[in-house]
Amino acid sequence: MPKVICIIPARYGSSRFEGKPLADICGKPMIQHVYERATGIDLVSYVAVATDDERIFARVKGFGGNAVMTSPRHRSGTDRIAEAADGLSLDETDIVVNIQGDQPLFAPAQIEEVARPLLDDPSVHFSTLIYKIRREEEVGHPNAVKVAFDRDHFALYFSRATIPYDRDGKEAVSYYKHHGIYAYRRSFLRIFASLEPGTLERIEALEQLRALENGYKIKVVETLHDSVEVDTPQELERVRAIISGAKGSPTIG
Repeated sequence: MPKVICIIPARYGSSRFEGKPLADICGKPMIQHVYERATGIDLVSYVAVATDDERIFARVKGFGGNAVMTSPRHRSGTDRIAEAADGLSLDETDIVVNIQGDQPLFAPAQIEEVARPLLDDPSVHFSTLIYKIRREEEVGHPNAVKVAFDRDHFALYFSRATIPYDRDGKEAVSYYKHHGIYAYRRSFLRIFASLEPGTLERIEALEQLRALENGYKIKVVETLHDSVEVDTPQELERVRAIISGAKGSPTIG
C-alpha cells in the first residue's frame, strides 16, 4: 500500500498578507496549527513544512516540526512540494498531500478524502477537494475559486469567476468552490514540476490549471467540511475567533 505523507508549502512573501504563516493565532503561529492537525492523522506517516524563508524554517524547527528549505524561485506551492519530495525516500506510487499553510481549520478527515481516489485506483494521479457553496457571497468572490466538473468527477475548469454562468437565470444552479488541499502520486509531481506555466494558469493565478492545460486529469472529491483560507487580516480575525471560541473545531458552518 502506498505511503501517504503531507507537505505544507509556506512562504513569507505575499502581496495580500506578508508573513501570514507566522501570524499569531491564540499563542501559536498559523503554520503550527496546520502542522499539528496534520500530525494527528493516522493515515499520514510523515509531515513537513516546505519553505524558502529562514524565519519560517526556524519557527517550525522551534516547535519540533520537520522543515525543508527550498528554492525561492518556485512558481507555485506544488513546485515547492516537488522539490521537497525529491529529498525524501518515496516510491513512485506514494502519495503526497499538499495542505496549504494558510488553512489552520482544515478537517483531518479531508486528508483521507483527498487521498482515497489515489489509494483505490492506481490510474488516478492527482486529486483535490471541492465544497458545495452555501454562503451566497462566495459565489461571486474571486478568492473563492469555483470549479466545473464532469459526471465522473474530473475537473473541467477552475476559475475565480462564477462558473457555470446561468445565462437565462432559469436553472437551479449548484456552485462548488475549490479547497486548496491536493493529493499527488509521487510520479506525477515530477511531471508537474517539469511543465511550463500555461496561459490560463498565468491569467487566473491558479496552479492546478497547468495540469488541465497539458491534458492531465484532476479528480475532484466533494467534502462536507468547509474551512477558512486566510488570505487577508480580516479572515485571520475570523479564524482567531473560531479557534478561541471552539477550541480548534475543524469545521465551520
